[in-house]
Amino acid sequence: MNAELPPTDAAAPATASTAAPAAAATPAPAATHAPATRSSGFQPLVWIVGAVAVAGLAGSGLLWQKLSTIQEQLARQSGDAGTKSIEAHTIAKQAQDLARDTASRVAVAESRLSEAMLQRAQIDDLVQGLTRSQDENLVVDLESSLRLALQQAQVTGSVEPLLAALASANERITRTPHPRLAGLQRAMTHDVDRIKAANVVDTPGLLARLDDLLRQVDDLPTLNTAQFPGAPAALQAAAPVPSEWWQRWLGSIAEEARKLVRVSRVDQPEAALLSPEQTVFLRENLKLRLLNARLGLLARQMESVRSDLGAATTMLNKYFDPASRKTQISAGLLLDVQSRLKTTELPQLTETLAALSAATAGQ
Repeated sequence: MNAELPPTDAAAPATASTAAPAAAATPAPAATHAPATRSSGFQPLVWIVGAVAVAGLAGSGLLWQKLSTIQEQLARQSGDAGTKSIEAHTIAKQAQDLARDTASRVAVAESRLSEAMLQRAQIDDLVQGLTRSQDENLVVDLESSLRLALQQAQVTGSVEPLLAALASANERITRTPHPRLAGLQRAMTHDVDRIKAANVVDTPGLLARLDDLLRQVDDLPTLNTAQFPGAPAALQAAAPVPSEWWQRWLGSIAEEARKLVRVSRVDQPEAALLSPEQTVFLRENLKLRLLNARLGLLARQMESVRSDLGAATTMLNKYFDPASRKTQISAGLLLDVQSRLKTTELPQLTETLAALSAATAGQ
């Protein structure tokens, strides 16, 4: 194998030498333009690669700048977020404190509201109780006042206490209207009409006349103290005045004699023979008769009143001077009192008392 290697090497130059003429025989320009074609094909690629590299570098720079900007923004946003987070945490804490405070206040308000509602319910119950109590008290007061007015009317014999009590009761009911008291008002109206239409004794007027008679008793002249009339006034005026002393002396004696001696007709000898002491007792007896008549009038005992007034009239006509003006006035008052006496009973508040009983039962 080593003997064959040299010829191989020797043949190579020959081949080359043979090829050289062949190559020389080919046109020369073709061998000259081959390297230039390869170099011109690589230049655009280089420029493209360079441009891409430059573009990549520029894009990397821009990307790096953008990333830096983004990092800065993220850093700022992170700082702002941290600050806002701190502020939000503070606000949240304040909100929690405010919520706890509000919850405590709401709890206190709810407790106070429940207490207020309980107090309102109690006040409503109390008002209703007071209203019922006022109605009951009003009915009781009205009944008491009307019964007292009945007693006063029985004592005084006048219907004025009844009318005044009914008017006052009607006014009180009008100030505090209540449906249950409407029937009571109607009953009081009927009783007022019935009382006004009743013909009863004017007790106050009769008592005033009896009081006048009692005051006049001490001034009434009795028959045993009547003044002797003497000579008529016309004759005394026409009589001549005596000029002599002895005529005047005889005239005075005659005057004294006329005063000492009186001649008159006596129809009631016992009245003329009364002594001064008996006259005093006579006046006191007459006063007692009038006082008994007054008490009987207050007690509504009309028969007793008539009896006492009749006895007083008899005493007045028998023992007192009928010609006196005072006696005539007293006699006229006695007759007026006797004529005003009536046997009509005082009207009763039957409807009003029945309505009061119904209102009391309706409580």
